[in-house]
Amino acid sequence: MPSHTSKSPDASVPLNIRIKPATLNLIDRAAEVLGKTRTDFMLEASERRAEEVLLDRTKFTVSPEIYAEYLARLDAPAQPNERLKRAMTTNAQWKAA
Repeated sequence: MPSHTSKSPDASVPLNIRIKPATLNLIDRAAEVLGKTRTDFMLEASERRAEEVLLDRTKFTVSPEIYAEYLARLDAPAQPNERLKRAMTTNAQWKAA
């Protein structure tokens, strides 16, 4: 996996990529809508996607007892309370009243 080391962790390193004109146009249009530069838009989008990928693969290790409690709570029926009652009787915002 490629990585770059530099003297400062905040130093920038160059990145050159080949991109289809239609994709570049799409990126430029979206960046313009947000008032961002192409570089800022691409870096923000790439960083967000990288975080999603890594978070999707995060593992939580717990004891068998904690896992059994977790499963029991998932299987248990919801306990009636005011918030739940209100949610179940309120029309969704996208539905007509």
